[in-house]
Amino acid sequence: MADNIIRIENVTKQFAGGVKAVDSANFNIERGEFFSLLGPSGCGKTTLLRMIAGFEFPTEGEIFIDNQPSSLIPSYKRPTNMVFQSYAIFPHLNVFDNIAYGLRKDRLSRKELTRRVDEALGMIKLSGFGARRGDQLSGGQRQRVALARALVKRPKVLLLDEPLGALDKKLREEMQIELRQLQKNVGITFVFVTHDQEEALSMSDRIAVMGKGVVLQIAAPKDLYERPSNVEVATFIGTINLIPATVKAVAGADATLEGAGFGQFRAGAIDGLKAGDKITAALRPEKLTLTGAKPASGAFVEGTIKAAAYLGDRSHYQVFVKGREAPVYVAAQNVDGATATGFDPAKPVYVVWDPKAVILLKA
Repeated sequence: MADNIIRIENVTKQFAGGVKAVDSANFNIERGEFFSLLGPSGCGKTTLLRMIAGFEFPTEGEIFIDNQPSSLIPSYKRPTNMVFQSYAIFPHLNVFDNIAYGLRKDRLSRKELTRRVDEALGMIKLSGFGARRGDQLSGGQRQRVALARALVKRPKVLLLDEPLGALDKKLREEMQIELRQLQKNVGITFVFVTHDQEEALSMSDRIAVMGKGVVLQIAAPKDLYERPSNVEVATFIGTINLIPATVKAVAGADATLEGAGFGQFRAGAIDGLKAGDKITAALRPEKLTLTGAKPASGAFVEGTIKAAAYLGDRSHYQVFVKGREAPVYVAAQNVDGATATGFDPAKPVYVVWDPKAVILLKA
């Protein structure tokens, strides 16, 4: 049985005007887990995080933290701490005093306080920076100090509200690796809010995808990407080709579909699928390959290159397929000279895939 540190039970948050920021959320977060809340702006992820922190309270339902109902517990008495996107570093204080700020209320001895702050500085790889002022720090250093200030209180749960959003791309990617490693080292449960799919996929043990206040799917990153449960999750997590299709036949674990522009093709059947059903088939761009020679057999469709982009390690293509309005997106690694310049847009190309790569999404 999983050791749950947080239980979200039938939680709804409704604001004035009848707007439900969170609608009937039900899920658990395990102790020591890196758990991400992912979704577009306005989906309810930050509101849910703020309810765990105690800055907002549910209209309905209950949030249990370490098996204790939290509705009547103020934020400062909860075993949680929060890191904000703005970091909220005090510019007039040095790094030591920024990190020690929350500890001073605990009336620790000077020796113990110094030991705890030095330990936190080592944890974030800023040993020797204690005397540096907050306004002399880089963006990455400020982010680390904000983490240390939260972790030095030794919370059971660390809540992070898009803490990497203000960093440039390179630093953001570096901090993703450092933050994940830090979480593994300290063993504290992290609940991380982001709208960046790659960020969530690269860091999380599990991800909850939210849309319009509803939790749409919770899964490990690979499962979420490879087997999304619905069209909304599939389109939010990375680029994907959607094919409206009709089920022509089902035979055991195989299904035959007919899709606009794609004709008939095979896919693995899902539970409850039967002939005549309307369904959406989906293919990830990297699961497709392009060739200039017509395949003798297998799953393929003919088209012409509409646009191509060379991105160094890979090339992205948009292929026009007759009978289909949206282009077919193909991503290919640039290996052996096969780049975006390797195809003649005036000649037909063939998009090829393995039937096992087809994802079926019910309405």
